[in-house]
Amino acid sequence: MAGAQLTRGTFRGVALLGDERRPGGVTFAFTERDGGVSEGEFSSLNLGDRCGDDPQRVAENRRLALEALGATGLDARLVNPVQVHGDHVVVVTDGSDEGVRRAQAEAREGADAVVCAVADVPVLLCYADCVPVVLVAPGAFAVVHSGWRGTIARISAKALAVLCEVSGVTPAEVNAYVGPHIAGEDYEVSPELLARFVDEFGAGVALPGTCLDLGVAVRDTLLAAGIAPDAIAAVGVSTAQATDRFFSYRSTGGRCGRHGALAYLPATSSRKV
Repeated sequence: MAGAQLTRGTFRGVALLGDERRPGGVTFAFTERDGGVSEGEFSSLNLGDRCGDDPQRVAENRRLALEALGATGLDARLVNPVQVHGDHVVVVTDGSDEGVRRAQAEAREGADAVVCAVADVPVLLCYADCVPVVLVAPGAFAVVHSGWRGTIARISAKALAVLCEVSGVTPAEVNAYVGPHIAGEDYEVSPELLARFVDEFGAGVALPGTCLDLGVAVRDTLLAAGIAPDAIAAVGVSTAQATDRFFSYRSTGGRCGRHGALAYLPATSSRKV
């Protein structure tokens, strides 16, 4: 596939960051916080259903986000995990109604990555500082939630291995996209946790004081797993510094909405770039 790239577009007020070339036939985007119907600290496109927002507003926000992505009418087929900061990967290879229900039930039991190789099954994971990762192969994709626990457990590499197995490709044929997350000097951690990351990923993850660069750790994980450097694209925005565009758990004292990483494989998509 061609090298990874990210551009910003809008649809009816919903801002999306994605690769408009639709590599592998996959449509995906990182959402921003505008364009929805939620209010207050959840304003406005809150996609998280476990942060205290009105469930009806969340459902409408998800409908709007799906519509913006071109997945109109697929709300009932949405796979949205309860994220538990683990490394469980849900695999969707059965696009029947029963297969989708099984995947949805497994995801709601707790998971932090979903690999999907069937058409018209949208996948949504939600974030408010943790690292979103979308992996794209011809005819399949993975969406990954990588907080510090998932990052040190190399969940993105685990999801990549599953994606390659399901799609029959090598890591060198996969594009990776790293979404908005808390970055650089905004992410201060304990000296003990920073030392664990330095031991695992090297000194490049450490910043002045006791700040941790999760993005460096995720990128190093993807490179070590075999993804080419030019096949990795990053948004490059710290959520803590851009609360007008993204939700940030740390910057708001813990009560806020969630932006998302959303992907699906349209039934009419080509499997080639």
